[in-house]
Amino acid sequence: MILLRHARSTANVAGVLAGRSTGVVLDEKGAGQAADLAQRMAGVHVTQIVSSPLTRCQQTLAPVAAALGLPVEIDERFSEVDYGTWTGRPLKDLAGEDLWRIVQARPSAAVFPEGEGLAEVSARAVAAVAELVAAGGGPVLVCSHGDVIKAILADALGMHLDSFQRINVNPASLSVVRYSSMRPMVDRINDTADLSALLPPPATDHPVTAAVPAGDAVVGGSTG
Repeated sequence: MILLRHARSTANVAGVLAGRSTGVVLDEKGAGQAADLAQRMAGVHVTQIVSSPLTRCQQTLAPVAAALGLPVEIDERFSEVDYGTWTGRPLKDLAGEDLWRIVQARPSAAVFPEGEGLAEVSARAVAAVAELVAAGGGPVLVCSHGDVIKAILADALGMHLDSFQRINVNPASLSVVRYSSMRPMVDRINDTADLSALLPPPATDHPVTAAVPAGDAVVGGSTG
């Protein structure tokens, strides 16, 4: 199972919680990341491509699917978290909400107002993965969203969902899990083939991470 987070979107750059908002697309850098992914995936054996229904995921997959010569199947269970009334709000404002602390410290108990809970997200995503694995047929590429992929990885690592904020999944990153009858084996997490993220960036390059308290994970994922 190759888990791909969509490339950088306009919402990532704006520092808002996109959720399932319409009109969120890849920005110029994101489009470049998607093109690079097609080159990175060249020669990788994939038998099936599955996507979240949201535009930013389908845009990310378009060059990859074309290069691999495979259709893209849509599975609603890999869609972004339904953040309810948090959708579209600036992250710097959300960081002041009481629920933000629950999302950070005890995400299994977090339920977004008029939206869904992170435990529900984990259950639907893990069930979708289990169904794909049971079907067999070879490596599957799934394009989804930061919190969804983190929930899948936490399950594969045998971690409680309350620890999933310890995992980082950047835009256009690949994470790989091998599933067997014994146990999942996590081969890689957050692989972007780019070490520049290890360097201290200018503050203006990461508006989202600058808007939240130090040590907090960004809801919906980082800007990358």
